[in-house]
Amino acid sequence: MEFVDIPYISESRADSLRHLDVVTPEQVSSTSSPLLVFIHGGAWRSEDKRDHTILARCLAKATRYPVAALNYRLTQAQPLNNDIRHPAHAEDVLDALRFLTTWPGPPHVGPLYDPNRLYLLGHSCSAHILASIFLDSSSVSPSLAPPPHILQAVKGIVMSEGIYDIDLLLQSFPTYLDWFIRDAFGHCASYAAFSTTTFPLISAHIKWLIIHSKGDTLVDMQQSETMYLHLCRLYGSNASTRVFRVMDKFDQEHNDILRGQLYVDIVTDFINKN
Repeated sequence: MEFVDIPYISESRADSLRHLDVVTPEQVSSTSSPLLVFIHGGAWRSEDKRDHTILARCLAKATRYPVAALNYRLTQAQPLNNDIRHPAHAEDVLDALRFLTTWPGPPHVGPLYDPNRLYLLGHSCSAHILASIFLDSSSVSPSLAPPPHILQAVKGIVMSEGIYDIDLLLQSFPTYLDWFIRDAFGHCASYAAFSTTTFPLISAHIKWLIIHSKGDTLVDMQQSETMYLHLCRLYGSNASTRVFRVMDKFDQEHNDILRGQLYVDIVTDFINKN
């Protein structure tokens, strides 16, 4: 079953950028199943949940768990700038998680999953979004503090081809400043305040998997390596059971890793073991 274009805030019925889809496997194992939530990338300015419907179906089939794919408001480039800037994108994702943890399910169908068991999948810029919510960014973005019930519900986070440290990204790709960073974050001499590789830990129970492809020419491996080391420092002696990485198995381009079976298999294995 597939349930599409579900508004996740009450005033968003006409706003497709604050809708989500839920894909279920052919046979939902039970309402005690966890829910996978996929958040797309696109440099805070492009892509749509429907670009990843095939991926959601593949994940639902492989895991036998429901998968939600959501939209969030996007930054428009100059001169059409719509003033949607960080943390607005992440605020939308947090609103979607509030909805998913309280949603009774589709009418005449009922609950599809256990709202206390969530696994979150973020790709590219949405890795930054998830890290900004589930690490402590309150010093710069207090609106992103997750409610206790959401924090407790999230069991694992998978981040692929992620952007984590914007100043470091601009050292490798200076043209990104004009392409999308300035529009998404505003005019700043430095974007160090938004670096998720400096944020403290909120909760030590969440498990993290960082994925990066050797063939990615849009975001360099240094981003994921830096984030992995930061999480290991945060977890200290528990890092070996809380922080994982896969950085040697993919050789595809940035978004192409989402189109193959390997990504699905690695995510499935992570969820089954955690």
